[in-house]
Amino acid sequence: MNNLRNYNPDVLSCLANLSNDEVFTPPQLANQMLDMLPQELFQSPDTKFLDPCTKSGVFLREIAKRLIDGLADTIPDLQSRIDHIMHHQLYGIAITRLTALMSRRSLYCSKDASCKYSISQFDDADGNIHFDEIQHTWQNGKCRYCGASQEVYDRGEDLETHAYEFIHTDNPNELYNNMTFDVIIGNPPYQLSDGGNAASAIPLYHLFVEQAKKLLPRYLIMIIPARWYAGGRGLDSFRENMLGDNRIKHITDFADSSECFPGVNIAGGVCYFLWDKDYQGECVVRNISKGEEITIKRSLSEYQVFVRSNIAIKLIRKINTNNHESLSTIVYPSNPFGFRTYVRGEKKEFADSVKLITSEGIGFVRRSDIIKCKDAIDKYNVIMTRAMSGGNKPGTDGKYQIVPSTMRVMNVNEICVETYICIGAFDTMKEAKNLHSYLSTKFARFLMLQAMSSIMINKEAFQFVPLQDFSKPWTDEELYKKYNLTEEEIAFIESMIRPME
Repeated sequence: MNNLRNYNPDVLSCLANLSNDEVFTPPQLANQMLDMLPQELFQSPDTKFLDPCTKSGVFLREIAKRLIDGLADTIPDLQSRIDHIMHHQLYGIAITRLTALMSRRSLYCSKDASCKYSISQFDDADGNIHFDEIQHTWQNGKCRYCGASQEVYDRGEDLETHAYEFIHTDNPNELYNNMTFDVIIGNPPYQLSDGGNAASAIPLYHLFVEQAKKLLPRYLIMIIPARWYAGGRGLDSFRENMLGDNRIKHITDFADSSECFPGVNIAGGVCYFLWDKDYQGECVVRNISKGEEITIKRSLSEYQVFVRSNIAIKLIRKINTNNHESLSTIVYPSNPFGFRTYVRGEKKEFADSVKLITSEGIGFVRRSDIIKCKDAIDKYNVIMTRAMSGGNKPGTDGKYQIVPSTMRVMNVNEICVETYICIGAFDTMKEAKNLHSYLSTKFARFLMLQAMSSIMINKEAFQFVPLQDFSKPWTDEELYKKYNLTEEEIAFIESMIRPME
């Protein structure tokens, strides 16, 4: 009973564990991010902080605690110190009206900053945490700022528009009258439904990062999904800019998001980073997996994608020491034959027809209707579904599946719809079967994993997989020997990838 009476959980920790929509930041994580900053920032009465996407107010609250301690000698009177911090050092832009109230409650101990219960009284209820209900700017059916669908989000005032103020302006400096911030920190909204099937959504988090950089703070810290590592929908230019930005001083990476946000599964994991305006150099990359940490300093632009694993990048360097040609050179582009996923073809074979492999079986199309990759029609290929079975996340055993739901050899006079990736163009069935054996190895699938940050397989996923001689089949044992892998390196691959069933 005594333990129960003494239990006094932080309400923001409880909130972080409950949310699975907008991902709330646990206080412990917020403090880990704040630890990356020079701590003398919290000893200066002139340091200004902004959270442009505040939800629970946890960042502002934890910063306030540090400032209250750090300014004790400079402003000895506690109330004067609190007033100075609240009025002149901490600022926030809420993402909804509700989170504005929550954030004020966290920082001011009252949802109304002007009432007597606020620890520092302001002239208005907002204090320095404001929320303005704004609308999207529609252009050709999309919001010109965030890409939201007009059909989905042009709706009545009683529904949330998700038009976030910070990213719906050409000049974010105007939001605070050109105020200069020393630190911008936050956990932005990750995505927005685009009205498509199932969980179809457009990313948003990169827009907050790009907008924050426009304000030229001394430091920028944000926690975001790690899907940007490999680019993809709306993220290719963002990835290119991030990997080429030598001001990114530190990245902490979680392949399993539940190690960062307990109980929350974010495909591809998450990361938080420190951007330092005055820094130029390599980045300290810290991997956290199963409670263990591995840290090395390296260039983010070493490859076209960001290889998250510090152990894996050493293996990639070793395997590609002699600049071996990549398997991606024999991977056909997306939708190789020009037939969309929904195409089924004719039910019966007819003169001059070609078999069409679809997710629902075999159809038939005219050879003359094939306008792309005609050279592959009379070759043997290997095809695999673009979406991985089991997703791009470790299972309960900590291992990744990295298995397409379908992988098979495609005969001559056969083609496929865009559901599939098409690899190779061989004169013999034997060569195609040997490629199939290679793609079934843990070695090849491990290297594929390093270029992927979602469940989708594309041409770039094969960039680290070396091309082989397919006059013979391949086993993991042969590949480990060919590339002189050590017992420790082999054990690492084996610990990561499950065998093919």
